[in-house]
Amino acid sequence: MTKNPKVNRLFSNAKDWVGEANLLREILLECNLTEEIKWRSPCYTYNGKNICIIQRMGSFLSLMFFKCVLLKDPDDLLEPQGIHSRAGYLICFTKVEDVLTAENCIKAYVQEAIEIEQADLKVEIESDNKYPEELSDTFHADPDYRTAFNKLSPGRQRGYIMHFSDAKRSKTRTARIERCRQKILDGKGLRER
Repeated sequence: MTKNPKVNRLFSNAKDWVGEANLLREILLECNLTEEIKWRSPCYTYNGKNICIIQRMGSFLSLMFFKCVLLKDPDDLLEPQGIHSRAGYLICFTKVEDVLTAENCIKAYVQEAIEIEQADLKVEIESDNKYPEELSDTFHADPDYRTAFNKLSPGRQRGYIMHFSDAKRSKTRTARIERCRQKILDGKGLRER
């Protein structure tokens, strides 16, 4: 497949994980994926569907698969992104040899991910959006706030709920809810400007 010029620039400006990322890129392009930039990272798609993305982290380079929970993972290489991960799991690399060792597994995972997209399989995720009491009270007092919140995407709602619920004290939860009011009314996610 053809290398995307925008991704070429991204790779040429990289300072960390250069050898690992370039090798990973070659492997992914051999799998007939299309190379794009999404979320400021090289993302690999098949017929417009996200398959995987290369992410440069501080202490490792990762290859994250979007519908990883549907992959079989016979080699036990995939690990959750974080404690709140639901669908996207990743493989971590800290040296070129890691990428070389995993090459056949990566190709097999990509092929399986393509088959998942071709079959139009969906990741079924149960909603665990339990509103903190303070948010329910706010919704009761301000129906416009509730309406705006309900118009947010499920991921944005979940981000806010986790942010509000992580506070130990009711006073802090209430303050966070009020601080985020305008962003929610504007239809923006927690980390959006």
